Amino acid sequence: MSGGFGTSESVPPASEAAYAPRPAGGPDSARPAKVSPAAASARPQPSGGTALSQATVQVRYIGGFGRSGSTMLDLMLGQAPGVFSAGEVREIWQSGLVENRLCGCGQPFHDCSFWLAVGEAGFGGWDRLPLANILRLRYSLDRPWSFPALPVSGMVGPLQARIQEYTGTLERLYGAIAEVSGAKVIVDSSNLPSHAFLLRMMPAIDLRLIHLIRDSRAVAWSWQKRVEKVRSGGPSEYLPQYSPAGSSLRWMYYNGLTQSLRRLGVPYHLVRYEDLVDNPYQVTADLLRHAGLTGDAAEPSYIEGHRVKLKPNHTVEGNPMRFVTGDLDLRADQAWQRQMPRRERRMVTALTLPMLGAYGYPVTGPASS
Repeated sequence: MSGGFGTSESVPPASEAAYAPRPAGGPDSARPAKVSPAAASARPQPSGGTALSQATVQVRYIGGFGRSGSTMLDLMLGQAPGVFSAGEVREIWQSGLVENRLCGCGQPFHDCSFWLAVGEAGFGGWDRLPLANILRLRYSLDRPWSFPALPVSGMVGPLQARIQEYTGTLERLYGAIAEVSGAKVIVDSSNLPSHAFLLRMMPAIDLRLIHLIRDSRAVAWSWQKRVEKVRSGGPSEYLPQYSPAGSSLRWMYYNGLTQSLRRLGVPYHLVRYEDLVDNPYQVTADLLRHAGLTGDAAEPSYIEGHRVKLKPNHTVEGNPMRFVTGDLDLRADQAWQRQMPRRERRMVTALTLPMLGAYGYPVTGPASS
């Protein structure tokens, strides 16, 4: 999941990163000898990571702060023809390669035929990647506090070289996702503005931004919940929890940086979580047009009223709702209005007031029970 202000992510030791945990049976068991016919047929020929097209990859990035409905929106867009829900691509190195977490299809990452084909298409196999070095680059360049340094990277030689090395790897990754999925548009719900800025720097990426906002008080209430990560094995782990003050500061920081990408020329579309849930068909249609779809492809016929039909997906990381298939009834989670203590609500309102009003949220709300 997307990280916080430096408290939710830790850099894995090089020794751990270089030898990513594999399923039981030794290192070779992480990549089965046989890949499904569908995935095998999707591989570029010849294989080995050298035959990818240099055509521009269309990436539609959902940015903002976590607990705002980004996984839900990712899946809603991904039901449209020619659109692929990738989930939080930023997390693939740690969540997929190191921790072998479940793909949205329900298979562990190293057993998923889709992601096996992506590894073959982009790199000649995941085991050919210098994973320890990629993780060092990711954890130094793609963090919330690294964003201010990225715009001036062209003036700093060593930093520029590291960015070019990492973005080169990301270009191959996104190219492989497009190649294997056959989709015209890839939806990435990684959230963090630092990752969007890196994508903006890649010549092979056509980036458009979807800035997803949710009421800061609802977000603060959600971050206090204890949510277990869905893993393919091992002991239970939980997502980080933030205090109301900590969540408020992150909400301001992440959304402020995300909005700044608009001033840098990235095509930008603001959407509120509450509007998405209240009028899912129209909001999704508007976003599909922003993504570049036209005609019938931009009409989300899979949405009827407040119900969306979800097909299986291959999201690499995200909220546990990515494992839901079939009919999903959309309902706004407004538990904070009933359960959030008055003192906490006032604190969050005061800390986020400058942007709360700018995004059209009322300063006052229903009384806490």
